[in-house]
Amino acid sequence: MNERIHALDLPAAELSEATKAYFAKCQEKLGLVPNVLLSYAFDEKKLRAFTDTYNDLMLGDSGLSKLEREMIAVVVSSINHCYYCLTAHGAAVRQLSGDPALGEMMVMNYRAAALSPRQKAMLDFAVKLTEYPAKIEESDRAALREAGFSDRDIWDIASTAAFFNMSNRLAAAIDMRPNVEYHKMAR
Repeated sequence: MNERIHALDLPAAELSEATKAYFAKCQEKLGLVPNVLLSYAFDEKKLRAFTDTYNDLMLGDSGLSKLEREMIAVVVSSINHCYYCLTAHGAAVRQLSGDPALGEMMVMNYRAAALSPRQKAMLDFAVKLTEYPAKIEESDRAALREAGFSDRDIWDIASTAAFFNMSNRLAAAIDMRPNVEYHKMAR
């Protein structure tokens, strides 16, 4: 592979058979190994912590759909101007929704999309948590409850937004680049 993954010179560690199998599963299911995983491959412990957290948040049991979680990822990444996550998770929104325009709206301005009141409340909360975390108050959680979210769902919204804020900052710090394949997905 000749494409640049990020700006740091961190040689890949010797990966365990389990991690090699995980990468092979990614290649089989996605047609690529996401560069975010390759970025963490210099330290298998850090890679495992990242993938365990990601898989729990994005694929684990939740009152949020997979699409809703991807929408949070994209909207947070839009606020943070994270090129990697906007490209990768924008593709996921396009794919999961079957609507390329929705993916673009999530990237550019989610308020332009025809969202349900539930989705709008969820994304408004994720944006406020990203831009003004110290200003979150009970009325913000109450608005989510009024939109139909349980307290567990509120936890999932907050933890997904927080995870992508962290990931966006790391991606910016190391100039992480998305796999070129993401640009063509679900268009």
